[in-house]
Amino acid sequence: MIYSPKLLKESLENNRFNLKKKFGQNFIIDENIIDTIINKAKIDKNTLVLEIGPGAGALTYKLASTAKNVLAYEIDVTLEEILKNNLQEFNNVDIIYEDFLKADVVKQIKKYNFEKLYVVANLPYYITTPILIKIIEDKIAVDKIVVMVQKEVGDRFKAKPNSKDYSSLSVYLNYYFNTKKLLDVSRNVFMPKPNVDSIVVEFSKKERLPLKDEQIFFKLVRDAFKQKRKNLKNNLKNYDLNKIEEILKKYNFDLTVRAEQLDIDIFIDIANNI
Repeated sequence: MIYSPKLLKESLENNRFNLKKKFGQNFIIDENIIDTIINKAKIDKNTLVLEIGPGAGALTYKLASTAKNVLAYEIDVTLEEILKNNLQEFNNVDIIYEDFLKADVVKQIKKYNFEKLYVVANLPYYITTPILIKIIEDKIAVDKIVVMVQKEVGDRFKAKPNSKDYSSLSVYLNYYFNTKKLLDVSRNVFMPKPNVDSIVVEFSKKERLPLKDEQIFFKLVRDAFKQKRKNLKNNLKNYDLNKIEEILKKYNFDLTVRAEQLDIDIFIDIANNI
């Protein structure tokens, strides 16, 4: 399998492949990083792995070596010959040349027999959040997501209350997953080299907190963070503020508190009682 920058570049040139900025193509070329991702993901022969954006197949190769099956989604059809050559020794890899965001993943995974469903990918920076939201909203029953993302984006995913990166997205993801950073990744392990460093983040399925109405909860969270510098009294002025203040007092807060100071349990308490 091709890992070195020189051989990867030759492979791409031999197939007259042109990197496409619009697809956020930055191919990982460091075998040690790939091995670390595989090890930390704890993939085994009972696992079906979904990969989004396999690129030239460096990560795919190691996934195929450890998983039962790999189902990869690649939007760039001009990579087909490269992936076919680089993965020719495997019969447990299927690549669908389709936009993952438009794919009927729930239907497509039905043909596989597996015990665990993981998403493992080096995600294109520009669609990282839409991919995670699709997994949630399409009810793709993943057990774990291990993804390499832009550091700034990953910091928001795993952010805790009272940090500058804490946002409505942090709360949204925290409702569905336990989130943690697995490792930092230098921009130097990619070809071409991006302008930013990356991190690998793990999302593991969690037992959800009791919630009466998800739509009310997520609207409340979005509204609470609408203008981050403003407090709840300003951002939630269209809600019953007396009721909200009554709930906040249980946690030693009042309406002057900002959304970034509240953890998910408080938002759920408010949503369940307004």
